[in-house]
Amino acid sequence: MSLRDRVAPTHQTEPSRDDGLVAVYRSKLLEEIDLAEMSSLTAADRRVRLERVLGHIISREGPVLSTSERAQLIRRVVDEALGLGVLEPLLADASITEIMVNGPDSVFVERGGRVEQLPLRFASNDQLMQTIERIVSTVNRRVDESNPMVDARLPTGERVNVIIPPLALTGATLTIRRFPRAYTLPELIGLGSLDEHMLMLLAAFVRARFNVIVSGGTGSGKTTLLNALSGLIPAHERIITIEDSAELQLQQDHVIRLESRPANVEGKGQITIRDLVRNSLRMRPDRIIVGEVRGGETLDMLQAMSTGHDGSLATVHANTAEDALMRLQTLGSMSEVNIPFEALKDQINSAVDVVVQLARHSDGSRKVSEIVLLVSHGRQQFRIAPVTRFVPHPIGADRVVRGSFEHLPLPREIADKLYGAGEPVPPAYGVAEAVDVLNTREAIG
Repeated sequence: MSLRDRVAPTHQTEPSRDDGLVAVYRSKLLEEIDLAEMSSLTAADRRVRLERVLGHIISREGPVLSTSERAQLIRRVVDEALGLGVLEPLLADASITEIMVNGPDSVFVERGGRVEQLPLRFASNDQLMQTIERIVSTVNRRVDESNPMVDARLPTGERVNVIIPPLALTGATLTIRRFPRAYTLPELIGLGSLDEHMLMLLAAFVRARFNVIVSGGTGSGKTTLLNALSGLIPAHERIITIEDSAELQLQQDHVIRLESRPANVEGKGQITIRDLVRNSLRMRPDRIIVGEVRGGETLDMLQAMSTGHDGSLATVHANTAEDALMRLQTLGSMSEVNIPFEALKDQINSAVDVVVQLARHSDGSRKVSEIVLLVSHGRQQFRIAPVTRFVPHPIGADRVVRGSFEHLPLPREIADKLYGAGEPVPPAYGVAEAVDVLNTREAIG
């Protein structure tokens, strides 16, 4: 039985023999190495040196182990001494998109949109806290009872959230969201997230400088789609991206990336998304891309979209396109500017052109569930015209979600705007002569 296979199940609380071996040989390793010499080496050379020294120690005085057990013991001890211990192999696994540690005895990961529990554990709560402290120290943060919550981005791109007792009753909780791989729109077609006709339509919208809101729930693929859409922006334009945690990976040359900053341990130095949106307007942007609007910055973003910064993109958390519009209205009201709800509705009507709604399905797949156009200019309620919707088929025995995308006519005013920008209407859609003949629906705002 391999060393990893013998790791104690997640429901056990007593340290396993392997945990004891790791602790013993970690101490022996630290006794024999020269820390001053190690600090002068690169990370790769430090690992090679530690593995060599530990191999000699095990050969000299260690237990009898098979070749695979010996290799795994060496890896675990070096991971403890140099890296993040139990988390090291998980961070090295490119298929894992999220790591969730719910106390020392419970480790979950997300792969392919599905969450699974792993037979891994930390030797103790102290070991978990040491790992957490090592993580947050890389971004000059600390976590303790006076500061029990930390939200940060690692230098390697992962987004980290930590919450510890007394706020977390089940023990220190660590969540690591992996830096998403940048997918192109053709790759998303291959994954079934959209089809070729939708790509043509979305490309026309972006090139014609429509303002696009990407909406969806947690883990629905908003950032992935936003990144793919940004690839359609002409290379000569000046793009400013604004995010809480920098995840977008734009390929154009003229890109300025801005990232918010939390307050320091003294509660000072915070730079919010709203601060960055306001500052970006002074930077002569052709396009502004906001990773996610979640507060008062929504009003500034809407004003920018409706006053000369056409073609901007943003994401928002919402479960339907109607919810997205009403959430924008609610978020806009969180600004210190005392603006009536009706005025906010007018701002949204004049700023937003398209809402692309995403959904995460039971099989872990992410799909564009709907593309809608906002056609309620001058009306008392938000009125949207769906131009694409995903129609699911009955789920079979394999539990895979399948379906087809339905394409509906575009309003004449939208088609005319595309034609004016030199963009044809994709043949799968066609043009309706009046909004009234479209399948429109209203959302009370």
